[in-house]
Amino acid sequence: MNGIEQLKAAFEKRRAEGRKVLIPYITAGDPDLETTGDVLDALVAGGADIIELGVPFSDPMADGPVIAAASVRALENGFSMDAILDVSRSFHARHPHVPIILFGYYNPFFQYGHSALAEAAAEAGVSGVLCVDCPPEEAVSFHESLVAHGLALIPLVTPTSDAARLEKIGSLANAFAYYVSVTGVTGSALVGQEAIAERAGQVRQQLDVPLVVGFGIRTPDDARCVSQNVDGVVVGSALVQTLLDTAPEARAKEAQMFITALRDAV
Repeated sequence: MNGIEQLKAAFEKRRAEGRKVLIPYITAGDPDLETTGDVLDALVAGGADIIELGVPFSDPMADGPVIAAASVRALENGFSMDAILDVSRSFHARHPHVPIILFGYYNPFFQYGHSALAEAAAEAGVSGVLCVDCPPEEAVSFHESLVAHGLALIPLVTPTSDAARLEKIGSLANAFAYYVSVTGVTGSALVGQEAIAERAGQVRQQLDVPLVVGFGIRTPDDARCVSQNVDGVVVGSALVQTLLDTAPEARAKEAQMFITALRDAV
Protein backbone atom coordinates (compact mmCIF):
# COMPACT_ATOMS: atom_id res chain seq x y z
CA MET A 1 0.00 0.00 0.00
CA ASN A 2 1.54 3.30 -1.06
CA GLY A 3 1.18 6.62 0.74
CA ILE A 4 -1.89 7.80 -1.16
CA GLU A 5 -3.64 4.50 -0.50
CA GLN A 6 -2.74 4.67 3.20
CA LEU A 7 -4.30 8.11 3.52
CA LYS A 8 -7.45 7.04 1.70
CA ALA A 9 -7.72 4.00 3.96
CA ALA A 10 -7.53 6.19 7.08
CA PHE A 11 -10.51 8.24 5.90
CA GLU A 12 -12.47 5.19 4.77
CA LYS A 13 -12.01 3.55 8.16
CA ARG A 14 -13.39 6.51 10.13
CA ARG A 15 -16.17 7.11 7.61
CA ALA A 16 -17.35 3.52 8.06
CA GLU A 17 -17.43 4.12 11.82
CA GLY A 18 -19.31 7.40 11.49
CA ARG A 19 -16.32 9.23 13.00
CA LYS A 20 -13.92 11.96 11.91
CA VAL A 21 -10.22 11.66 11.14
CA LEU A 22 -7.99 13.25 13.77
CA ILE A 23 -4.67 14.75 12.63
CA PRO A 24 -2.29 16.22 15.22
CA TYR A 25 0.72 18.35 14.27
CA ILE A 26 4.07 18.53 16.03
CA THR A 27 7.33 20.16 14.97
CA ALA A 28 10.12 17.65 14.31
CA GLY A 29 13.13 18.13 16.56
CA ASP A 30 11.39 20.26 19.20
CA PRO A 31 13.04 20.01 21.62
CA ASP A 32 14.98 17.07 20.12
CA LEU A 33 14.44 14.15 17.80
CA GLU A 34 14.32 11.55 20.56
CA THR A 35 11.45 13.38 22.25
CA THR A 36 9.77 13.71 18.86
CA GLY A 37 9.76 9.92 18.50
CA ASP A 38 8.29 9.41 21.97
CA VAL A 39 5.54 11.98 21.36
CA LEU A 40 4.68 10.42 18.00
CA ASP A 41 4.13 7.07 19.71
CA ALA A 42 1.95 8.76 22.32
CA LEU A 43 -0.18 10.43 19.64
CA VAL A 44 -0.90 7.04 18.10
CA ALA A 45 -1.79 5.63 21.52
CA GLY A 46 -4.17 8.58 22.02
CA GLY A 47 -6.05 7.87 18.80
CA ALA A 48 -4.39 9.90 16.04
CA ASP A 49 -5.27 8.66 12.56
CA ILE A 50 -2.68 10.66 10.58
CA ILE A 51 0.20 12.77 11.88
CA GLU A 52 1.60 15.99 10.44
CA LEU A 53 5.31 16.23 11.14
CA GLY A 54 6.45 19.81 10.83
CA VAL A 55 9.66 20.54 8.93
CA PRO A 56 11.43 23.39 10.79
CA PHE A 57 12.04 26.49 8.70
CA SER A 58 13.65 29.83 9.54
CA ASP A 59 10.84 31.96 8.06
CA PRO A 60 7.54 30.22 8.86
CA MET A 61 5.31 33.00 7.58
CA ALA A 62 2.02 31.09 7.91
CA ASP A 63 2.69 30.09 11.50
CA GLY A 64 1.82 31.95 14.66
CA PRO A 65 4.27 32.49 17.54
CA VAL A 66 3.83 29.04 19.08
CA ILE A 67 4.85 26.98 16.06
CA ALA A 68 7.34 29.59 14.85
CA ALA A 69 9.14 29.35 18.19
CA ALA A 70 9.08 25.55 17.95
CA SER A 71 10.83 25.79 14.57
CA VAL A 72 13.48 28.07 16.05
CA ARG A 73 14.13 25.65 18.92
CA ALA A 74 14.41 22.73 16.52
CA LEU A 75 16.81 24.56 14.23
CA GLU A 76 18.97 25.65 17.17
CA ASN A 77 19.21 22.04 18.32
CA GLY A 78 20.43 20.84 14.93
CA PHE A 79 18.17 19.59 12.19
CA SER A 80 18.27 18.23 8.64
CA MET A 81 15.76 16.80 6.20
CA ASP A 82 17.55 13.46 6.41
CA ALA A 83 17.06 13.51 10.17
CA ILE A 84 13.32 13.99 9.86
CA LEU A 85 13.19 11.18 7.32
CA ASP A 86 15.01 8.96 9.82
CA VAL A 87 12.33 9.80 12.41
CA SER A 88 9.63 8.91 9.90
CA ARG A 89 11.36 5.68 8.94
CA SER A 90 11.60 4.58 12.54
CA PHE A 91 7.99 5.59 13.23
CA HIS A 92 6.74 3.73 10.16
CA ALA A 93 8.48 0.57 11.34
CA ARG A 94 6.60 0.80 14.65
CA HIS A 95 3.25 2.00 13.23
CA PRO A 96 3.04 0.93 9.59
CA HIS A 97 -0.65 1.77 9.27
CA VAL A 98 -0.50 5.37 10.58
CA PRO A 99 0.34 7.81 7.77
CA ILE A 100 2.90 10.58 8.24
CA ILE A 101 2.65 13.87 6.35
CA LEU A 102 5.58 16.26 6.05
CA PHE A 103 4.21 19.75 6.73
CA GLY A 104 6.48 22.58 5.69
CA TYR A 105 7.58 25.35 3.36
CA TYR A 106 8.79 25.10 -0.20
CA ASN A 107 12.38 26.19 0.35
CA PRO A 108 13.56 23.05 2.22
CA PHE A 109 11.68 20.80 -0.20
CA PHE A 110 13.12 22.63 -3.23
CA GLN A 111 16.64 22.52 -1.83
CA TYR A 112 16.40 18.77 -1.36
CA GLY A 113 15.03 18.34 -4.89
CA HIS A 114 11.53 17.28 -5.94
CA SER A 115 12.42 13.82 -7.20
CA ALA A 116 15.04 13.15 -4.54
CA LEU A 117 12.64 14.13 -1.76
CA ALA A 118 9.80 12.08 -3.18
CA GLU A 119 11.98 9.00 -3.47
CA ALA A 120 13.54 9.40 -0.02
CA ALA A 121 10.22 10.19 1.64
CA ALA A 122 8.51 7.16 0.12
CA GLU A 123 11.38 4.95 1.30
CA ALA A 124 11.02 6.44 4.80
CA GLY A 125 7.32 5.62 5.01
CA VAL A 126 6.00 9.14 4.45
CA SER A 127 2.53 9.21 2.88
CA GLY A 128 2.31 12.79 1.68
CA VAL A 129 3.54 16.37 1.76
CA LEU A 130 1.75 19.60 2.64
CA CYS A 131 3.60 22.65 1.33
CA VAL A 132 2.20 25.84 2.84
CA ASP A 133 3.58 28.33 0.33
CA CYS A 134 3.29 26.41 -2.93
CA PRO A 135 0.04 27.42 -4.70
CA PRO A 136 -1.58 24.98 -7.13
CA GLU A 137 -0.40 26.98 -10.14
CA GLU A 138 3.21 26.39 -9.09
CA ALA A 139 2.85 22.85 -7.73
CA VAL A 140 2.56 20.81 -10.91
CA SER A 141 6.17 19.60 -11.04
CA PHE A 142 6.28 18.83 -7.32
CA HIS A 143 2.94 17.05 -7.55
CA GLU A 144 4.13 14.88 -10.43
CA SER A 145 7.28 13.87 -8.54
CA LEU A 146 5.30 12.91 -5.45
CA VAL A 147 2.65 10.97 -7.34
CA ALA A 148 5.34 9.06 -9.23
CA HIS A 149 6.40 7.63 -5.87
CA GLY A 150 2.90 7.05 -4.54
CA LEU A 151 2.82 10.13 -2.32
CA ALA A 152 0.05 12.71 -1.94
CA LEU A 153 0.36 16.47 -2.21
CA ILE A 154 -2.12 17.97 0.26
CA PRO A 155 -3.47 21.29 -1.07
CA LEU A 156 -4.71 24.12 1.13
CA VAL A 157 -8.12 25.76 0.76
CA THR A 158 -8.87 29.15 2.35
CA PRO A 159 -12.13 30.90 3.24
CA THR A 160 -11.63 33.12 0.17
CA SER A 161 -11.07 30.30 -2.36
CA ASP A 162 -13.61 30.72 -5.16
CA ALA A 163 -15.05 28.08 -7.49
CA ALA A 164 -12.25 28.44 -10.06
CA ARG A 165 -9.63 28.10 -7.36
CA LEU A 166 -11.35 25.05 -5.91
CA GLU A 167 -11.31 23.43 -9.34
CA LYS A 168 -7.53 23.88 -9.55
CA ILE A 169 -7.09 22.56 -6.03
CA GLY A 170 -9.30 19.58 -6.78
CA SER A 171 -7.13 18.67 -9.77
CA LEU A 172 -4.15 18.19 -7.44
CA ALA A 173 -5.86 16.60 -4.44
CA ASN A 174 -5.44 12.84 -4.64
CA ALA A 175 -5.98 11.98 -0.95
CA PHE A 176 -7.56 14.92 0.88
CA ALA A 177 -7.52 18.71 1.10
CA TYR A 178 -6.95 21.01 4.08
CA TYR A 179 -9.35 23.87 4.81
CA VAL A 180 -7.72 26.77 6.64
CA SER A 181 -10.46 27.95 9.00
CA VAL A 182 -9.21 31.51 9.48
CA THR A 183 -7.54 34.15 7.32
CA GLY A 184 -4.54 34.34 9.60
CA VAL A 185 -1.64 32.33 10.95
CA THR A 186 -1.68 29.08 12.88
CA GLY A 187 -2.91 29.46 16.42
CA SER A 188 -5.19 32.40 15.59
CA ALA A 189 -8.29 32.56 17.74
CA LEU A 190 -11.18 30.54 16.37
CA VAL A 191 -14.23 32.78 16.09
CA GLY A 192 -17.62 31.84 14.65
CA GLN A 193 -17.30 28.06 14.73
CA GLU A 194 -20.74 27.52 13.23
CA ALA A 195 -19.97 29.79 10.27
CA ILE A 196 -16.66 27.99 9.74
CA ALA A 197 -18.45 24.65 9.78
CA GLU A 198 -21.01 25.91 7.25
CA ARG A 199 -18.41 27.27 4.83
CA ALA A 200 -16.25 24.16 5.17
CA GLY A 201 -19.27 22.05 4.32
CA GLN A 202 -19.87 24.09 1.18
CA VAL A 203 -16.25 23.59 0.12
CA ARG A 204 -16.51 19.87 0.87
CA GLN A 205 -19.43 19.55 -1.57
CA GLN A 206 -17.29 21.01 -4.37
CA LEU A 207 -14.37 18.65 -3.93
CA ASP A 208 -14.13 14.97 -4.85
CA VAL A 209 -11.81 14.17 -1.95
CA PRO A 210 -12.13 14.31 1.85
CA LEU A 211 -11.67 17.69 3.53
CA VAL A 212 -10.17 18.44 6.95
CA VAL A 213 -10.30 21.69 8.92
CA GLY A 214 -7.34 23.21 10.75
CA PHE A 215 -5.95 26.46 12.25
CA GLY A 216 -7.25 27.69 15.60
CA ILE A 217 -8.72 24.43 16.90
CA ARG A 218 -7.87 24.22 20.59
CA THR A 219 -10.53 22.28 22.44
CA PRO A 220 -12.68 19.17 21.98
CA ASP A 221 -15.69 21.47 21.54
CA ASP A 222 -13.90 23.37 18.77
CA ALA A 223 -13.08 20.11 17.02
CA ARG A 224 -16.61 18.75 17.38
CA CYS A 225 -18.21 21.89 16.00
CA VAL A 226 -16.02 22.67 13.01
CA SER A 227 -15.80 19.04 11.88
CA GLN A 228 -19.53 18.42 11.59
CA ASN A 229 -19.68 18.93 7.79
CA VAL A 230 -16.22 17.65 6.84
CA ASP A 231 -14.11 14.53 7.23
CA GLY A 232 -11.58 15.45 9.91
CA VAL A 233 -9.75 18.04 11.99
CA VAL A 234 -6.15 19.14 12.49
CA VAL A 235 -4.80 20.46 15.79
CA GLY A 236 -1.33 22.00 15.97
CA SER A 237 -0.57 25.11 18.02
CA ALA A 238 -2.60 24.02 21.05
CA LEU A 239 -0.76 20.70 21.16
CA VAL A 240 2.68 22.28 20.65
CA GLN A 241 1.96 24.77 23.45
CA THR A 242 0.74 22.00 25.75
CA LEU A 243 3.98 20.10 25.21
CA LEU A 244 6.04 23.23 25.83
CA ASP A 245 4.22 23.81 29.13
CA THR A 246 4.87 20.23 30.26
CA ALA A 247 8.00 18.87 31.92
CA PRO A 248 10.11 16.92 29.39
CA GLU A 249 9.66 13.60 31.15
CA ALA A 250 5.85 13.97 31.07
CA ARG A 251 5.38 15.19 27.50
CA ALA A 252 4.51 11.85 25.96
CA LYS A 253 1.86 11.14 28.57
CA GLU A 254 0.41 14.65 28.21
CA ALA A 255 0.32 14.31 24.42
CA GLN A 256 -1.63 11.07 24.71
CA MET A 257 -4.15 12.62 27.11
CA PHE A 258 -4.56 15.68 24.90
CA ILE A 259 -5.29 13.62 21.80
CA THR A 260 -7.55 11.18 23.61
CA ALA A 261 -9.84 14.08 24.61
CA LEU A 262 -10.07 15.20 20.99
CA ARG A 263 -10.54 11.65 19.77
CA ASP A 264 -13.53 11.24 22.05
CA ALA A 265 -15.01 14.48 20.69
CA VAL A 266 -14.84 13.60 16.99
